[in-house]
Amino acid sequence: MIKILTNTFRYFVGALFIFSGLIKLNDPIGFSFKLEEYFGPTVFALDFLIPFVLPMAIFIVIFEVILGIFLIIGFKRDFTLWSLLLMIVFFTFLTWYSAYFNKVTDCGCFGDAIKLTPWESFFKDIVLLVMISLLFLKKEFVKPLLNSNNQKLIFASSLIICFYITYHVLNHLPILDFRAYKIGDNIIENMNVPDDAPRDIYEYEWSFLEGDKKIKYITNGEYPQSNGDFIGVETKLLQKGYEPSIYDFSIEFNGINQTDEILSEEKLVVYISYNLEKFSAKAIQNMQLSSENAKNKGFKVIGLTASSEEDRNMFIKTNKLFFDFYTCDETALKTIVRSNPGAIVLKEGNVIDKKHYNDFSDLNFD
Repeated sequence: MIKILTNTFRYFVGALFIFSGLIKLNDPIGFSFKLEEYFGPTVFALDFLIPFVLPMAIFIVIFEVILGIFLIIGFKRDFTLWSLLLMIVFFTFLTWYSAYFNKVTDCGCFGDAIKLTPWESFFKDIVLLVMISLLFLKKEFVKPLLNSNNQKLIFASSLIICFYITYHVLNHLPILDFRAYKIGDNIIENMNVPDDAPRDIYEYEWSFLEGDKKIKYITNGEYPQSNGDFIGVETKLLQKGYEPSIYDFSIEFNGINQTDEILSEEKLVVYISYNLEKFSAKAIQNMQLSSENAKNKGFKVIGLTASSEEDRNMFIKTNKLFFDFYTCDETALKTIVRSNPGAIVLKEGNVIDKKHYNDFSDLNFD
C-alpha cells in the first residue's frame, strides 16, 4: 500500500513540477516581474537582487522542470528528493507569508494560466509538502525506470528543449498567451463591468470614545448612531465582487483620460515601452520603419509608456518620431506585452496582432 501511494505521489509531483515549470518557462519575463515584486520594498526589501531577477527566474523554472523529470525517471534520487524538499519548504513559507500578510495577491505558481489566491497557493504547497515528505521518507521505492545512459539522454534532451524555449520566448513573445490582451481578445469588452455584476461587500468596524470607554460598532457601511467621539474605522472585505479581466488599464495624454477615444479607433498601432530608459537600442529602427508602414496604411500610431513627460519628449526628439507617447500604468504595460518595446495592432479594441521588437517588420496591418 505504501509503495503504491509513494509511486502515485512520485508521478503526480513530478508531472506537476514539469507542468508548473513549463508554464513559467513559456513566460520567464512575467515570472521575473513576480520575483521583482517579492524582492521589492513592500515585501522582503531585497533590492540588491532585483537586477538579477530574469536569470534567477530562468534558472528556477528550468530547475523545476528538470527536477520533475528526474523524479519521474528516478534519476539522481537523493539529489532530486533533497532539492524538492528544500524547494517546497521555501515555497510553503513564501506562500504563507504572502497570504498571512497579504503582500502578494498572486504567487505566480502557474503563471497567468491558472490564477490562485494566496491561501489557495499555501494549501497547495502544504499538500505538496506532505507528498514530498513521504517520498523522502520512503525513497527506497523511488527506483530508476531506465538505465543510466537513457536517463542521461533524457536529461540532456530536456535541457536542450528548455534552453531553446527560453531563447525563443525571450527573443519573440510567449508561445502561449494567457493574458487578457492576447490576439483575438477585445480590450474594451475585457474592461467592461456588467450593470448587474456583484459588488464588493465590506464590513466596517467603527470606534468611538463614549465617556471613558472605547465602544465598537459593526455596520455594512452606514455611519452608526453614537454620541461619543469618533476614533476611527477599519474595513474588512467579506465578499469579493465581480472583477473584469482588465481593471488597471488607461490611456492619458496631458492629464486627460482618453482610453475610450483611443481604443475606439478603427485602425490603431500602439508601441509599448514601460520604461523608455530601458528601450532596446536595436529596436529603434524597427519601430521607425514599421510605424511609417502603419501610417501609410491608414493606421493611427501612438506610443504608451510610464516614463515621465520629460523623458518622452526627449525620446521623441532624439529618434525623430512622428507620433506621441501617451501615459499608462507600468504594471499594465508589462502585462500587455513581454517586450520593451513591444507593439499591438488594434481595430476598434480588437487585438489583431502583437509582436516583440525583433518582429516589428512582421506586424499585420491588413
